[in-house]
Amino acid sequence: MADQPRAVARVIEPTPVIEGAGVRLRRSIATASLSYVDPFLLFDHFQSDDPADYLAGFPWHPHRGIETVTYMLAGEVDHRDSIGNAGSIGPGDVQWMTAGGGIMHEEMPRPRDGLMGGFQLWVNLPAELKMTKPRYQDLAAAGVPEVQRADGTLIRVI
Repeated sequence: MADQPRAVARVIEPTPVIEGAGVRLRRSIATASLSYVDPFLLFDHFQSDDPADYLAGFPWHPHRGIETVTYMLAGEVDHRDSIGNAGSIGPGDVQWMTAGGGIMHEEMPRPRDGLMGGFQLWVNLPAELKMTKPRYQDLAAAGVPEVQRADGTLIRVI
């Protein structure tokens, strides 16, 4: 029954990790307690009001055979890549990068009002798409479809 809530089967506490040039993240997928949920490779949450936790960012680095989807809650992230794309995303914005056959890129955080936060999901591309042409797109918050439920819940569909 679609209207009946399902019971929570298991609660997974995120694992603190350090990635990039020293950014502190909390990882839910790709940890000892949740190590394999293909096609999802990683799910990271970043949030801090301490710039030392994130300002070093993610300088130039390669990816291949995956897609990353970044959703911002606070602050901004500047993106540049080896195929000439560049953009900034802020609260409610989405960045979708397809690494495909290979791309170099950087993601550099910038706080807004002293805050930085968001999520990033890494998705494993199917074998037939692993060598696809790399691409980048961002979607402004105003372009993300929303559903407002009668109980006040706001659902953003990415």
